[in-house]
Amino acid sequence: MSTYKNIFGKPVKFLATDPDNAEAEGQIWYNSTDGAFKDVISNKAWASSGNMTTARGLGGGAGTSTSAFIAAGYTTTIVANTEEYNGTGFSNGANVGTGRSQTAGAGTETAGLIAGGFEPPSTGKTEEYNGTSWSEQNDMNVERRTMSGSAGTQTAALFFGGYRDITPTPNGVMNSTESYNGTSWTNESALNTAVWQNTGSGTQTAAVSVGGPPTQTEHYDGTSWTTNVAINTARLAAGAAGTTSNILFYGGTTDGGDTGLSAKTEEYDGTSWTEVADMSVARRGLGKAGEYNKAIAMGGLGPAKSDTEEFNISANVITGAAWASGGNLPSARSSLASLGTQTAALGAGGYAPSPVQTSTVEYDGSSWTAGGALNTARETAVGAGFGIQTAGAVAGGNSPGGGTLSDAEEYNGTAWTAGGSLGSARYATGSAGTQTAGAIFGGNPSPANKNKTEEYNGTAWTAGGNLNSDQAYHTGCGLQTAALSFGGQLSTPTSPTYSSQTEEYNGTSWTVVNNMGTARYQLAGAGVQTSAQAISGRNPGDVANVENYDGTNWATSANVANATRLLGGCGASNSSSIKFGGLSPSVTASTEEFNPETSALNVKTITTS
Repeated sequence: MSTYKNIFGKPVKFLATDPDNAEAEGQIWYNSTDGAFKDVISNKAWASSGNMTTARGLGGGAGTSTSAFIAAGYTTTIVANTEEYNGTGFSNGANVGTGRSQTAGAGTETAGLIAGGFEPPSTGKTEEYNGTSWSEQNDMNVERRTMSGSAGTQTAALFFGGYRDITPTPNGVMNSTESYNGTSWTNESALNTAVWQNTGSGTQTAAVSVGGPPTQTEHYDGTSWTTNVAINTARLAAGAAGTTSNILFYGGTTDGGDTGLSAKTEEYDGTSWTEVADMSVARRGLGKAGEYNKAIAMGGLGPAKSDTEEFNISANVITGAAWASGGNLPSARSSLASLGTQTAALGAGGYAPSPVQTSTVEYDGSSWTAGGALNTARETAVGAGFGIQTAGAVAGGNSPGGGTLSDAEEYNGTAWTAGGSLGSARYATGSAGTQTAGAIFGGNPSPANKNKTEEYNGTAWTAGGNLNSDQAYHTGCGLQTAALSFGGQLSTPTSPTYSSQTEEYNGTSWTVVNNMGTARYQLAGAGVQTSAQAISGRNPGDVANVENYDGTNWATSANVANATRLLGGCGASNSSSIKFGGLSPSVTASTEEFNPETSALNVKTITTS
């Protein structure tokens, strides 16, 4: 029997506040607070994600929206390195056997494939990736470059189109198609029209070629290609993700170079193309990966870019992780000690830029105010603070006369009092812990102390386990029994070697773990051993790069707005951090706060106009 619900649907609800879950999609309700009818509609948009470690274009990319790779490519020269994407940022993978640009990829992060490219000249070399290393396989039948026309998996791939610039013939723009079975290549039916700088996606038996001159789309059914409707805006060197019935085409160039760079995105439903949301960054030769409704754009040229964007079709509006300006310090300073959280941070001492300071500043998540003065002026105390804003400590540093300090001071939220002295005077150390269970490790100036750890119990210091490598101008975070040391300078200041080394401490000994993607020193750190963040720093110029550590691997995150060294930084985790002060390139008072990716329902007010 029919019911009112079957005939007319769900009743309109009266709500005081808007719903906050995706079940509201397609529903209509009346918000009694706002006095308006509302609903939730699907949103199509790009959101920024973590940048690549190496800016590049013309690399081979493939995988899913949460597990992808980009391999080889071109910066200002051909590169061979691989980066792996986890849905948030990138970590370093293994180098390909043969560096090349203008290559194409297929498969997944743990079962990947690249083939073809430009060494120079054009090549048919094929390599497979197992998530750890690349291995060379049988060459393609015909060498080719300038294509990202590829689809399928490592053991069932399809590559099509491209350009061959060596003899014997055929050479020039190509229409040839080849399939790969995990061992060898087989010639398949040719495209109807020869194309280069084309792109594509799908499977070995259901693929789409799109872009490149001309503008037409071609479908492959496992046997032959069929010409289909043209894209709206002719573009070369674009990206694509999806299937024959749902595909996304994005970026590229209208003229083959940098003057025609495009951010346009077009959506295909198997019959026609419709323009949807543009990317934030126009680019060509970008790495492609992901699915139709979760496509990934990685890097690109115009010139070489590290920007990564994710496309989402969702009832939610997704805002990518980013750094935002916070309240400025009362005065510019660098080389300061720092501790606390994003909404309760503390900076002490530093260089400002004349004498070394004794002043302390406190942050409440919005603005800085003056705190109690240090008893001893100190600078280059970067990494020498631990604890929280109302129960913190600093140790070591340099005095105004240039001498190295061993004394420690404790802060109660109002005033500083003397604490126990370090066994070894030092500056530019790493630190971790609380006021009554802290740790200082590494630092200058004595070579004999660059790997030493000292532990604090709130009264006195005792020796802990040694770092595996001498370190200075590194940073640290975590607890006395679960600390992390990362980055730094491995040798003397006159011939520095910048470090990406990471070590974990268990309260007894240090263990070397996976390196950061970017070596750096004079950086800031935040978080805990299983959720840490490396912020900015120097190598040898100032870097804006930020990386997050999950207890196993480092991956890139959103860059800071202002690349800074000798800065203050702190936070409870890698999703709630803050940076302040430092050199950028001169002494600065700026503050930046990290905001992680957010997602909110795309609520719309229904109007009659």
